[in-house]
Amino acid sequence: MFSVVIVEDEKLIRDEIEQSTPWHSLGLTVVGTASDGIEGEAVIRRTNPDIVITDIRLPGQDGLEMLETCVIEHAIILSGHSDFKYMRKAIKLGVFDYLLKPFDDEDFEAALASLVQKLHEEEAQIAALGTNKGHIDLPLQVDNHIVNSAIQIIAKDYNKNMGLQETAAMLNLSESHLSRIFKEHTNINFLQYLQAWRINNALELLKDSRMNIGMISTLCGFPTPGYFTKVFKRFKGVTPSQFRDNQG
Repeated sequence: MFSVVIVEDEKLIRDEIEQSTPWHSLGLTVVGTASDGIEGEAVIRRTNPDIVITDIRLPGQDGLEMLETCVIEHAIILSGHSDFKYMRKAIKLGVFDYLLKPFDDEDFEAALASLVQKLHEEEAQIAALGTNKGHIDLPLQVDNHIVNSAIQIIAKDYNKNMGLQETAAMLNLSESHLSRIFKEHTNINFLQYLQAWRINNALELLKDSRMNIGMISTLCGFPTPGYFTKVFKRFKGVTPSQFRDNQG
């Protein structure tokens, strides 16, 4: 079951989404809701959901600011506004879908089903990555100089607040172009590669019992220990603490 957080300031809409969507049959479970952007950010940081469903115009901070502030891998926007400025920013943030209110239940459920399928495909790609003495096998060089340059940037800056957007800017490329060719030549997407690189470095740091999980999380470029734990378990099947205990 993939986890979902709903951020919507209109209570009737929020309750309808939460109560009428067939979450279980879609392979989803709601782990939190919020009525404004500030509360939404707190819920997201606390629960580290797989999917965030949010409106854009929210009290406190708008939905796009919230998505930009938190680490969100997958989001669906529900908005009463078709402003191109919002849509463009949503695309840059990697939002999966943008539904205009009022939307049909069928369209909403279809968007969720498509996103769940994408999540399963990503899990399969992660499962296909081999390991070498516990480390995740990653291609260090491919037959494309742009992708090789991106890999070099990851190797140098993985412990900073960086991602596809920053790397594409450094290479003077569009994010969509870099994303496409990166996956084409490595068989995994940019974010998965970056996360795997960070996890490989975390595996080394976990050998030092003097370093706590929060410290390792920061040194490897993860924004919060909770997010680090979630990503680590996705790749290794156990939490960082469990992995450390098993090595002892």
